[in-house]
Amino acid sequence: MIDEIRVENLALIREASVVVGDGLTVLTGETGAGKTALLSALKLLMGERADASAVREGADALRVEGRLYRDLDDPEGFSVVRTVSADGRSRVKIDGAIASVRELSARVRPLVDLCGQHEHQRLLDPSYHAEMVDAWAGEPVQASLAAYREAWHALRAATEERERVEAAVRTQGAQLDEARFCADRIAEVDPRPGEYEELEAALPRAEYAESLARCAHDAQAMLSDEGGSLDALNSAIADLSRMARVDSALGAFADTLSEASIIIEDAASSLRAYRDGIELDPIELARSQERFSSLKGLMRQFGPSMDDVFRRYEEAQELLSLVDEGGDRLRRARAAEDAAESALQDAARLLMKRRAAAGPRFCRETMRHMQRLEMVGAELVWDQRVLSRERWSASGPASCELLYRSGSGLAARPLRRIASGGELSRVLLATKVVLGSADTASTLVFDEVDAGVGGATARSLAAVLSDLARTHQVIVVTHLAQVAVAASHHYVVRKTPADDGVPVTSLEAVDGEERVEEVARMLSGEQSEASLVHARSLLGWS
Repeated sequence: MIDEIRVENLALIREASVVVGDGLTVLTGETGAGKTALLSALKLLMGERADASAVREGADALRVEGRLYRDLDDPEGFSVVRTVSADGRSRVKIDGAIASVRELSARVRPLVDLCGQHEHQRLLDPSYHAEMVDAWAGEPVQASLAAYREAWHALRAATEERERVEAAVRTQGAQLDEARFCADRIAEVDPRPGEYEELEAALPRAEYAESLARCAHDAQAMLSDEGGSLDALNSAIADLSRMARVDSALGAFADTLSEASIIIEDAASSLRAYRDGIELDPIELARSQERFSSLKGLMRQFGPSMDDVFRRYEEAQELLSLVDEGGDRLRRARAAEDAAESALQDAARLLMKRRAAAGPRFCRETMRHMQRLEMVGAELVWDQRVLSRERWSASGPASCELLYRSGSGLAARPLRRIASGGELSRVLLATKVVLGSADTASTLVFDEVDAGVGGATARSLAAVLSDLARTHQVIVVTHLAQVAVAASHHYVVRKTPADDGVPVTSLEAVDGEERVEEVARMLSGEQSEASLVHARSLLGWS
């Protein structure tokens, strides 16, 4: 749901903000005042295409900010910012971090449904009809749909496996020869995991064993042989220790050099052990070099890495196994596919049965609210037709659609072909009331839902919108006083001249006498004493 929207330099708006509370919020104002500017801001927050022409004349960029909550259990919500420069460049931030328009759409669009006559008319999409009925019907239908989809994916996996086995069984000629050659060549060398890396690290030491041993021997001799570094160091320590009886400062030097002597003795001992540990084995060296060369040969043929060599070996073995055991594996794959097909058929029958029961009930509930909207005689008909087997999809085995007839005796036809804009808006409103909390969008925005409506229908429309506001956050752009007085929050859109010659559109929350005056204007076009009395009466303040 929406918490707040702030708009800068959008169309005629210089700066405006709207705090949208729970329940029903209405936007009213004179024709041409710019009531749809908020809808334009919402579209930008929902990730729709940015248009530089929407930037207020003379401004460098427009800016729309919004704070939204995912649901009632979301204590902090998230903030979004969309800017569009005068050159058409669009930028997005979500919770202060740079984001893409696609990320913006993914975050905001599921929460807000724009229900205008000319945009976002999901009601014209038959696939949405099944989604509505499934959501409204609840667990029985949704569980059947989940089981159907699981069976559908299982069948696809079984079919892919059967096709893979069939392709392998048919494999002949060069491909099979290549697999056999690959398996035989790698098996001949018989590499083990990690062997190449071990040889790569050990070979240099083995190849330079004599030089390494000589180097360690010479270093050890220079340190510890007669006349070496240790003899000179120990002589210095003895002299310093003797003269420390005269000047104690020399004792500190003797102690430091004694520690160095110990370290050098340890180093000399370690060098001796290193020298003695080097093995000079020409035969083992030759064997290791030959083994390393064989592994490098495999990498040149099947690499570039040893991981690739092992993968090629497994693939070749698998292909040869499929060919050798083709008959048995093909029978098992076909049996698994048949079992998956049978499970899908059972799941499809149950899903169609439950949708066939839920669809007409959904239509009856929707028609009850359509009658409240003075759509007397109009009907919704649930049309479910089994598709040919090859047209089944993850959505189901049948085409499901809500058909519409405006009067008895008329043929039911698709909504997109028969219903007028006003009828579509009212049918959509009725379906939203029926969906209630099952609707995935928590905020509904209606534009022109009251087109061509007046009198008793206007009162009924207001009552239905009030019912809808019990389960949704509802925002309505309206010219009907009957709808305006039903709102919990009322904003008036006004257009005033500006010094620069470009008019300014503002959005102001009204209450008390200001709201009475606006309702009076909506009733009669002026604020006469009679219209003010009528407005107070509608608001229940008389």
